[in-house]
Amino acid sequence: MRAVLSVAVSASAIESPAPDGELPVSDSQTFRRAFQDLRDGFAQRELWLSLGWQDIKQRYRRSVIGPFWITIATGVQATAFGILYSALLDIPLQQFLPYVTVGLIVWNVISASILEGSEVFIANEGLIKQLPAPLSVHIYRLVWRQILLFTHNLLIYFVLLFAFGVWREITWTSIAVVPALALLALNAVWVSLLFGIIATRYRDIAPILSSLTLMLFVLTPIMWTTESLEAQGGEVAKRARIAELNPLFHYLDIVRAPMIGADQEAYHWYIVLTITVVGWALALFALRKYRSRVAYWV
Repeated sequence: MRAVLSVAVSASAIESPAPDGELPVSDSQTFRRAFQDLRDGFAQRELWLSLGWQDIKQRYRRSVIGPFWITIATGVQATAFGILYSALLDIPLQQFLPYVTVGLIVWNVISASILEGSEVFIANEGLIKQLPAPLSVHIYRLVWRQILLFTHNLLIYFVLLFAFGVWREITWTSIAVVPALALLALNAVWVSLLFGIIATRYRDIAPILSSLTLMLFVLTPIMWTTESLEAQGGEVAKRARIAELNPLFHYLDIVRAPMIGADQEAYHWYIVLTITVVGWALALFALRKYRSRVAYWV
């Protein structure tokens, strides 16, 4: 009886008008709640740090070398691409192989943010319905997992650093890789958040993103260089500039150039920073508007 009375009292309190004669407005769709979700999710870092590590251990359970299989696969793929395209583009292997390898390592983080990010809430349906945790926990878990895989793949980079003499090209400006990686992780959060919410509501988005990511992989200078195309002159050189319309090219450049000691233009950073601001604005709007509906969509 007391429970019924408490429910009735709370319902009447909700339906009763505010002192100024207006009905109280729920704050479930406010930016305050959106920011609170991000803060509360980050505060539960022990949870998503543990879950991200368990994801990797579960994937390679009963494996002798565990997650280093990813390192081996990336290394074999980079070696194959490097040998083939260095011959096709007439670029010395010792110069081209580090370029391709670092490009693939960074690309793995970018593509996972898009592809796995689009299914992050669908893949965690059970946890979302049973565990009262902020949505951002699943985003942080995904990004943390990709950081761990990126760290494993850095082993290939350090091998190339000394095997091909890349360390000779490293200067003090290479310290720019630190803010570049931080910016990449920051973008991975909003990409996974935005695409995760949209793809949860519209299930056709995930396969579309998969096809789009494959196309962007070909259009992004990973297995080829813009310099090699520009060196041919004429229409080919003009078409090489089209690569700059690909936003992923700029994300790739701000990380790869410092790691291999290559020259870099400042406009890459300006473009990435602009996309970061716009992307986070869209992600926050989506989180504010649809955060409470994700549990019903999964």
